Amino acid sequence: MNYLAHAFLSFGYPELLVGNMISDFVKGRKKDDYPYKIKQGIVLHRAIDQFTDDHPVTRLAKTYFKPAVGLYSGAFVDVAYDHFLANDPAQFQEPLLAKFALHTYDTLEQFEHLVPPTFRLMLPYMRQQNWLFNYRTVDGLESSFAGVARRARYLETSRHVFYLFKEHYDALQKCYIDFFPSLKDFTVQQLKDWNIH
Repeated sequence: MNYLAHAFLSFGYPELLVGNMISDFVKGRKKDDYPYKIKQGIVLHRAIDQFTDDHPVTRLAKTYFKPAVGLYSGAFVDVAYDHFLANDPAQFQEPLLAKFALHTYDTLEQFEHLVPPTFRLMLPYMRQQNWLFNYRTVDGLESSFAGVARRARYLETSRHVFYLFKEHYDALQKCYIDFFPSLKDFTVQQLKDWNIH
């Protein structure tokens, strides 16, 4: 999953949110350098990603992007899922999403002294460009796809994969609808197992 889903699946716990958001910037056992609750967020992020990657619906979603981006299809599915989450009336109404995005940036900035330097450099752009809210729009999603392509080692452009996203929009939305409730249930159970309620 991408940033919006990881923020949402932190369920309002500040340290869990921080760990969940910075996990991709924390390599291997470096997670043990963080306070316990932030470390739990890092572990939760990795569990969410593993559950997502292993899910048969996600494997189906990846097939829509594979002709354009091959092994990078999972990264683009993660961004597409954030678009559908941002537009999911069962999870967010538009004013609530805007408020949630701002609260997330505020929380991350409160812990700015603890986050990895690369994430700290990225955070102002995340706020200024309002990444979490702008997953809602197709233009915002196109920008996010372009960001994935820039970070990928062997991709020059996201144009073709964005075309495939628009072509298969309804099918990808159905994948999200079929998948996300099981991910939410998985995450809730994970927190119960850790005695986080």
